Amino acid sequence: MSRRLAYFVISVVFANYLLDSFLDVVKVSATPARIVGSLACLLAIGYLQLRVFSRPGADLRSGRAYLALGAMAALVYGPLLFFPVEWTGMHGFLAGSVLLVLPGRIRWLVYGAVALSNGLIQAWSVQDLSTQVYYVIASLVSGLVVYGLSRLPSQVKQLETVRSELASLAVSQERLRFARDLHDLLGFSLSAITLKVELARKLLGAHTERALRELAEILGIAREALADVRAVASSYRELSLTDEIESARSVLTAAGVAVTIETDHQELSPRSRTVLATVLREGVTNLLRHSEATRCTITISGAGCSASIDIVNDGAPAEVDAERGSGLTNLATRATAIGGSLLAQTSAEGTYRLHAEVPVEPVAEEPAAGPQPAGQPMATRFAKMLFTVLVVGYGLMSLSQVAFDYPRIGLSGMAVAALATVVELGLVLGLVGRPHVRLNMANTLAVLAVMAGCVYVPVWIYENPLIAVPGFLAGSAALLLPRPFGWMAFLAIGTGQYFVWTATGFTGSWVVYGLIAVTNHGLVLYALTRLRSMVTELHEAREELATAAVAQERLRFARDLHDLLGYSLSAITLKSELTHRLAVIDPDRARQELTEVLEISRQALADVRSVALSYRELSFDEETQSAQALLSAADIEVTVRIDACDQLPKEVTVTLATVLREGVTNLLRHSKAEHCEIVLASSRHLVTMDIVNDGIPTVERRSRDGSGIGNLTTRVRALGGDLHAGLTPEHTYRLRAEIPLPLN
Repeated sequence: MSRRLAYFVISVVFANYLLDSFLDVVKVSATPARIVGSLACLLAIGYLQLRVFSRPGADLRSGRAYLALGAMAALVYGPLLFFPVEWTGMHGFLAGSVLLVLPGRIRWLVYGAVALSNGLIQAWSVQDLSTQVYYVIASLVSGLVVYGLSRLPSQVKQLETVRSELASLAVSQERLRFARDLHDLLGFSLSAITLKVELARKLLGAHTERALRELAEILGIAREALADVRAVASSYRELSLTDEIESARSVLTAAGVAVTIETDHQELSPRSRTVLATVLREGVTNLLRHSEATRCTITISGAGCSASIDIVNDGAPAEVDAERGSGLTNLATRATAIGGSLLAQTSAEGTYRLHAEVPVEPVAEEPAAGPQPAGQPMATRFAKMLFTVLVVGYGLMSLSQVAFDYPRIGLSGMAVAALATVVELGLVLGLVGRPHVRLNMANTLAVLAVMAGCVYVPVWIYENPLIAVPGFLAGSAALLLPRPFGWMAFLAIGTGQYFVWTATGFTGSWVVYGLIAVTNHGLVLYALTRLRSMVTELHEAREELATAAVAQERLRFARDLHDLLGYSLSAITLKSELTHRLAVIDPDRARQELTEVLEISRQALADVRSVALSYRELSFDEETQSAQALLSAADIEVTVRIDACDQLPKEVTVTLATVLREGVTNLLRHSKAEHCEIVLASSRHLVTMDIVNDGIPTVERRSRDGSGIGNLTTRVRALGGDLHAGLTPEHTYRLRAEIPLPLN
């Protein structure tokens, strides 16, 4: 509906501009040849504006657009040889088209030059300075009208795309959270089951009593894992620090690690307690997987406003890829999210220490959000600026027209006209045009009454229908009154202008001009206010849409968990119960069942990793589409040239997708670019990706998730490649990734 409204307003307003010039031609030089020639030129201008410059999705940086701009210039300046005064209203189309087509700051310089040329050209035939100033102001205002009405439909379309991208980014954040929780909750449980099954299988027969205790713990872990699956799916999970301490003691003892645990801490909030429990669980898991420790000391203490945990062992772990699980990066993210910190270090004595500190009462939780593109705030500011400039511009045009009648109305008439116009502008900008202002019927009628007084009282006193802006009254009535009554009032005010103009002694084309002016001013005010409100509403809707998308993702993830892990965990539970019963009466059968439990648990652990990885891997194609949408929404001209990358190894495309996401995020956050070029080139032995923009970053910072240029460099170098970021001789900023390809 927003785009239909925009198309309707564009058609009516542009048609009125063209009709006004055509009537001037008919009035001044009404010969058949002149009428036909002017009509052909006007229709050509209308066609170019509607079908080339104002069409959403049109490539306004193409050769076709520049050719159309040249044709528009010829159609605006050429007929001035035949219609020097009648053609003055056409400069607005050229000025607006210049803003749409030309790049960078040059478009504003050419825009101003086009408007100024209108006044200078008229200086040859009109000596009155106020008339020349009026022509310049009229060109500036009509140029912004053409520019704004042409841009806003595509802006609305882009914002609709961006809100979908925002929802997708929220889903991506939710996927990462799912992968993290999946690793934290189930990876430990399945690793513990695997370890204890191997131990119980060895103990059966020789140490049956201890084997039975291990089997009982396996049952408890399996049942807890089933509960964890439901907890992750429903997004409710608070870990018990006490349970995690006992679980760590049991698992480390079963692995033959001498463990000492000391606890002395005050009551913690659920979030702080969960973070400490997660650090404990992850620390023990990493110890079992990546070190050969024989001793481990766990100390949990706290006093005052903070609590801490220390996990110290004598087996320094081998370096592991943190991206394959939650890892230390994820633990640090959890700790810092509540105002805490995390430290991991190896001492000279060969011990490894994992230290985390959290506040007793964590900081308020911020809503999760992906990178906020600059496009949406820009669109809002653009709509507000355009609305304000046009309203003020219409007011100045009205005052410049009143100045024509200064000899008759005098200084008092000019003062009244200025006061009436300022009051109208204040009401429009302060109340009528504000998206969130809601007036009751009494206040609405009061506002309209004041505006009606500003419109009609000066006209009645000075008998000059140009002394106010009746279009503001018509547009305000359509905006403030209930829909059928608002449009009825709009039509009534427009029709009333006929009687106002005739009563003040104007006839013929002047009356038509009055009707066109009130219609255009009213429709532009109505349309820009509505479209500004739509932009604001799109902003407010993005969180609701993202929430809905996240809810849908949760349902899909719950289904994946059920399909992949529900059967495995249920089978582990049933077989563990059976083994517990068989351990004494049939040890051989029990040992066989444990072998099957071991295979199932290993497969379930592989399933956990596969689900987590599938939720963490980025798609280069999806990232490319997202980058284009975000940059376009940020009003950044983007050029994408991508070689076919279907045959590239998966780890290469994932790394390139990560570099692309981080590069675009940094561009939007830390620079004021107007152009961006993304190029991916692939050969038999090398693939390169360049992200080049004309906005020099104000600061080189690391992103909130710890990616940053440093982490990107680590990722690329892990594949044998290299990453470069910096200024080019052309004064652009380039991020370049080079990755060698393996030989077939």
